[in-house]
Amino acid sequence: MSTDTLRQEIPPELACPISPVVDLVFSRWTTPILWTLNQHGRQRFVELERRISTISPKVLTQRLRQLERDGLVIRTYHAEVPPRVEYEISDLGRSLAPLFATIAEWSVNLDAVERARKDYDAKLKR
Repeated sequence: MSTDTLRQEIPPELACPISPVVDLVFSRWTTPILWTLNQHGRQRFVELERRISTISPKVLTQRLRQLERDGLVIRTYHAEVPPRVEYEISDLGRSLAPLFATIAEWSVNLDAVERARKDYDAKLKR
């Protein structure tokens, strides 16, 4: 059996078991939403939209629905006039806090990453 055949037979999640976690947690808007809910607690849609100013209402709605489906966010509907909906991070979502803290600590390396990029780009120009 060739190496190419072996590669095709291994499901991606077995080749890299953290891939499904990375796909779930680090999709474009998941991290800012979870971070905001973790930092600021329960919020209404407009509060989230205000805090994450670069996200469109449509995308925020889609991501919140997906995060609710994934069990990372809790949506609470209050049947009053006008209706009120609040979002909060779930215990499952909160369990990601150590991961986010570790990544926040690692962010001190971003200057080194930027220097490496500049060095790499400079080598390409030669």
